[in-house]
Amino acid sequence: MTEPLVLGIETSCDETGVGLVRGHELLADSVASSVDEHARFGGVVPEVASRAHLEAMVPTVTRALAAASVRLADVDAIAVTAGPGLAGALLVGVCAAKAYALATGKPLYGVNHLAAHVAVDQLQHGPLPAPVIALLVSGGHSSLLLVPDLTAEIVPLGATIDDAAGEAFDKVARVLGLPFPGGPHIDRAAVAGDRQSIAFPRGKYADGTSDFSFSGLKTAVARWVEAREAAGAPVPLADVAASFQEAVADVLTRKAVAACRATGVDHLVIGGGVAANSRLRALAADRCAAAGLRLRVPRPGLCTDNGAMVAALGAELVGRGVPASTLDFAADSSLPVTQVVAA
Repeated sequence: MTEPLVLGIETSCDETGVGLVRGHELLADSVASSVDEHARFGGVVPEVASRAHLEAMVPTVTRALAAASVRLADVDAIAVTAGPGLAGALLVGVCAAKAYALATGKPLYGVNHLAAHVAVDQLQHGPLPAPVIALLVSGGHSSLLLVPDLTAEIVPLGATIDDAAGEAFDKVARVLGLPFPGGPHIDRAAVAGDRQSIAFPRGKYADGTSDFSFSGLKTAVARWVEAREAAGAPVPLADVAASFQEAVADVLTRKAVAACRATGVDHLVIGGGVAANSRLRALAADRCAAAGLRLRVPRPGLCTDNGAMVAALGAELVGRGVPASTLDFAADSSLPVTQVVAA
């Protein structure tokens, strides 16, 4: 039996992503980013993002179909991010996906953004073992999940109680005068820095939970920089970036390894935009090796928001015979991770 061909649409934030996946094979991944339109504001502006999705949707779908050398009529199903995310941005993707589904008569799956970040790893490393622990880190989410079954059961173990890791990167970058989005710029600046030079705090580091807190770290960096500037001393940008990045990676990897040990699960998957960070990847590899854990991290291009991850989850759902969503499902900006498919 031929594996299902699924078109995936992702519009949860500032990137219009369209992917085509057949089984676990990625055929096309087309992304139109509006990040340049948000840069002057220092963060994502929801209305700007929504309008950018409207303009980019049809051209991005067209590019993805051309890259995969398939027609819209060839797809077996359509998947779209139903949530969580920015309400207006989600609505653009959901409405477009419903229009495509109605026009082609194809089944439609409204899927969970976080579950899709886990599913995308299969495009690079093959089927996920069950269960796995998933560490998802991005601008909007920092979560630890137990995943016994990607299509049916996801158990939240912990999440950020304030700022997400990616949000902290953006805010610290602003303090350091680096462009938005902050993650890639801090990563590059940190290469020349000493990650042990400044002892920034690690929130909830050893509290025995799987929760995270990065607001205090962000504030500590800002106060340290302000104190240097007030004293007329130069700010060692590379050292600050490296020390901040080390604090984030230290907390994330410590908590993830602890969750694996506590649950007896020996596979860890890391996803989300912050998973592209070089220090997080290196420290996770070292700590997993020391703990006897198997680590799976997709290549950086699959970590950030993209249509491929939505198509990957859609293909898994179709392949497992999970019923499609009804066409009256709604975009849900706070869709819980326990709900993989919108009803």
